[in-house]
Amino acid sequence: MTTQPSVAELARLEEELDPEMQFRKVPPRTAVLIGALLLALSAFHYYTAGFGLLRETTHRGIHLAFVLGLIFLVFAARKSEAAKVHASTLWRPGGVPLYDWICAVAVAVSSLYVPYIFEDLVFRVGNPSTLDVVMGSITIILMIEATRRAIGWGLPVIALFAMVYALYGNWFPGIFLHPGATWSTLVNHLYLTSQGIYGVALGVVATYVFHFVLFGVLATRVGLGRLFLGVAAAVAGRFAGGPAKISIFGSALFGMISGSSVANTVTVGSLTIPMMIRLGYQRHFAAAVESTAATGGQITPPIMGAAAFLMVEFLNLPYATIVVAAIIPAFMHFFGVLMQVHFEAKRSGMRGLTDAEIPKLSEVFARDWPTIAPLFVLILVLFTGYTPYLAAFWGITGCMLVGLAHYRAASALVLAVALGIAAPSEILRMPGVNAALTLAAFAAMAHGVLIRWADGRKRIAEMIDAFILGAKYAIGVGAAAATVGVIVGVVTLTGVGFKISWIVTSLADQWANGVLAIAPFLPFDLKSATLFFTLVLTGIVCILLGCGVPTTANYIIMVTVAAPALGMLGVNPLVAHFFVFYYGVLADVTPPVAIAAYAGASMAGADPFRTGNTAFRLALGKVLVPFVFVFSPSMLIMVPGFTWTELIGSTAACITSIALLSASFAGWLLAPLAMWERVVLGIAALPLILATPMSVAIGLVIAAPVLLRQIIARKAVVAPA
Repeated sequence: MTTQPSVAELARLEEELDPEMQFRKVPPRTAVLIGALLLALSAFHYYTAGFGLLRETTHRGIHLAFVLGLIFLVFAARKSEAAKVHASTLWRPGGVPLYDWICAVAVAVSSLYVPYIFEDLVFRVGNPSTLDVVMGSITIILMIEATRRAIGWGLPVIALFAMVYALYGNWFPGIFLHPGATWSTLVNHLYLTSQGIYGVALGVVATYVFHFVLFGVLATRVGLGRLFLGVAAAVAGRFAGGPAKISIFGSALFGMISGSSVANTVTVGSLTIPMMIRLGYQRHFAAAVESTAATGGQITPPIMGAAAFLMVEFLNLPYATIVVAAIIPAFMHFFGVLMQVHFEAKRSGMRGLTDAEIPKLSEVFARDWPTIAPLFVLILVLFTGYTPYLAAFWGITGCMLVGLAHYRAASALVLAVALGIAAPSEILRMPGVNAALTLAAFAAMAHGVLIRWADGRKRIAEMIDAFILGAKYAIGVGAAAATVGVIVGVVTLTGVGFKISWIVTSLADQWANGVLAIAPFLPFDLKSATLFFTLVLTGIVCILLGCGVPTTANYIIMVTVAAPALGMLGVNPLVAHFFVFYYGVLADVTPPVAIAAYAGASMAGADPFRTGNTAFRLALGKVLVPFVFVFSPSMLIMVPGFTWTELIGSTAACITSIALLSASFAGWLLAPLAMWERVVLGIAALPLILATPMSVAIGLVIAAPVLLRQIIARKAVVAPA
C-alpha cells in the first residue's frame, strides 16, 4: 500500500494548492512575528472557548482586528510577489511593503474602534460622528481589499455592487428602485449596527468555526486522519475500483473532523490519487473522484463547515439538531459519488486491491486507536447539552493530551474527563471544576513531555505548529464572513431580498401554470409545481454563484435572498436552509473556480478544467437529494411532523433516484447502457423526488423496460464465463 506523506509534505501541498493558504515568503524574523500573531489568535479563541467568551462586540472586534491585520502581512497585493523573499529595507520593513504595515495597523485599529465606543454605541447608531464615518470607511475599504487578497475577486465584486446599489438605488429600474442612501447612512448601517460587518456571519466564525477548525487540525496532527484512512482502505479496498472507493470512504471519515474541501482533498488524495492512477483510472477522473468526495466534509457531522454553525444562529437551534439533520443528506452525498464510481469501475473493468495491498483492520486499530478519544469527547460534550465551543475546547484539550502526554495513558484520561463532563450532576457548572479539570489535563501533558524530553520538544513544536495552522485556515473565512456582512447589510437596508423572492416565486408560478396546461397528467398540483420550479431556480443560482464565491459566502447570500422565497411556499426553515447549504457545497467543484477540483488536478497531473467538469458531473449524481427532503422533510429527522414511514419511504426513493441518475451519467447499470437507456433512466429518476407512492410507481414504470433489458444483458455477459 502507498505510504502516506508526512505532515510537512501535506502542509506543503496544501499551501501550493489552496489559494487561501498561499502566504507570501518573508525573512525568518518576520515569519516568527507572523507565527506569534497567528499563535496568539488561536490561543485567544482556545482560552475564551473554555473560560468564557468576552462581550459579543469585543470578541468579534478582536477577532476581526487579528484576521484583517494578518491578511495584509501574509498575503501580497499581487500573487506574483508572494513567492519572492525580499530583503528588509526602509520602504519594505521585514520584507513586507510599508503600505501593508500601515494597512494592517489601520484596519486593526478601526476594527477595535467599535468595541472601544461600545458604551456610547446606542447613541451613535443613526447619528454617526465624523470619526465614526472615517473609521467605518477605513474598515470597509480595507476589509474588501483583504478579502480580495485572501480569496480572490468574486466576493469583493459582489460586495462592491451591493454597495453601489445601496447608494444609487434611485437609478435602478422597476421593482429594484429605492430612494438610495448616503455614504454616512451606509457606513452607519454596515459598521455600527449588528446588521452588517459585526453581524451573525462574523460572530459565528469567531465563536464556533474557528474552534472546530482548530480541533480538526489538531486531530489530524495526532493521527486521527491516519486511522480513518487505514480503516477506509481495510474496508473498501477489495471491491471493484478499490482506490476510488477508499477515496470516498476515507473522505467521508476524514470529513468528520475537517470541513475544508482542500485539506480533505490533499490529505486523502495524497494516498488515493496515485493508487487510482496506478490501477488504470484516467488522471482527471482520479482527481475528480477525490475532490468531489472531499467536498462532502462540509456537510458531514459532527465537524461540519462554517455554514452549519451559521445555521445554528440563523435558525436559533442547538448544534446537535443540525448534526442529526445532516446525517442522511451527508450519506446521500457520498452514496451519489460512490454509485458513479462503482458504475465507472464496472464499465472499465477496474479491479480491487489485493490482500497484500490492503492493511489489516486489527493492525490499524492497534496502532492508532487512542487518537479517536478526542473526537469521542467532543461528540459526548456536544450531545450532553453544552455549547459547541465548550465541546471544541475539550476536544482540543483531548488532542493536546494525546499528542503530549503518554500516548495510551492519555486516551484513558481523555475518556475519563469526557465521562466526568457528561455526568448528570452537571459537573462542569460547579465552581472551579472546569479549571481543575483543565489544570489536571495540562499537568498530564507536562508529565508526558518531561518523562520523554527528547521527543517532548518535537511534540510541543508540532502542537504549536498546529495552532498556527489552525489560525491560517481561519483568516480567509474570517475576512469572507465580514465581507458577506456588507451584502447582508445592504439587503436589510434596501429590502431587496424580498423583491428577489417575489420575482423568483412569480416566475416559478408562471412556469408551473404553463407546464400543467401543456401536461396535466404530471404528478404535480399547482402548489407542488410552483415549489419545484422555485427549487430549480434556487439551485441554479446557488451553482452559478458558487462559480466565484466560497461555500460559506454562497450559503449566507442565498439564505438572505432565496430562503424567504421558499418560506413563502411553506417550506420549513430548517429544510430551506439545508437545501441552500447542500447546493452550496457544489461551489468547490463548480468551474471555473473549483478549488477542490483544481487541487486534485494538480496532485494528479491532470487538466484542471477537465477535472472540474468531471467533478461537477460526479457531484450531480445526488443533485436530486435536496428536492427529496423538501418534498419529504422527514428525511432531515429534526422537523415538525416527522414520521418513520415518511423517512423510510423518502430515503428509499432517494437512493433509487440517485442510483438511476448515476447509471444514466456513467453508462452502466448491470451491463453497458445504450444512449436511449441512459435518457430513460435519467427521466425515470425525476418523479422519485416527490417520494409519494404514485410518483415512485411512475418512475419505476418508466425505468422498467431498461431494468428488464439490463437483467437479460447481464445474464448474457455472465453466462459464457
